[in-house]
Amino acid sequence: MDTALSSVAAPAPAHRSLRRTVAAYVALTKPRVIELLLVTTAPVMILAEGGLPSIWLVLATLLGGSLAAGSANAFNMVIDRDIDRLMRRTKNRPLVTGELTARQATVFATTIGLGSIAWLWATTNALAAALAFAAILFYVVIYTLVLKRRTEQNIIWGGIAGCFPVVIGWSAVTGSLDWAPIILFLVVFLWTPPHYWPLSMRYRDDYASA
Repeated sequence: MDTALSSVAAPAPAHRSLRRTVAAYVALTKPRVIELLLVTTAPVMILAEGGLPSIWLVLATLLGGSLAAGSANAFNMVIDRDIDRLMRRTKNRPLVTGELTARQATVFATTIGLGSIAWLWATTNALAAALAFAAILFYVVIYTLVLKRRTEQNIIWGGIAGCFPVVIGWSAVTGSLDWAPIILFLVVFLWTPPHYWPLSMRYRDDYASA
């Protein structure tokens, strides 16, 4: 009887496999990083509107921004899969464990990246879409490919990618840029190094192994 009950209660292997695959794709996007980016987007939209903007516009912008950030983060995991396997804090990422292949991750990153640009273009405006595209390119090319493995200054200049949500949120509301979002962009830029350096000291040995 116990055996029968356990077999009924246990999810089917196909369901477990699907759930694990979905979880792996979600992990590629680095959801906790996306949360930090969205926190800076919504308040700037309120500032740009001088009040509460359309809820639809806010949700559309947050969705587009999430997809853009998720795309950049997924590309980052594809490129860094060799060093991710050397560090304790990254050894369980889906490309290291084999849950997903590099090809699957690349297709996923490309799909949601193009989707984010098309979505923002259709639901906000061309400027917001162009800034999202620039953010993806900066994080993937400038930070991940060029700076990360060549200089300890990578987090300083790479932090620029994390500043883009400010200008994306502003442009989604106004269709233009002004001094206010540029100043906020610089505030986030200056906040990034002191925010990250304590973390880097905590994981110093981990980074040294890679």
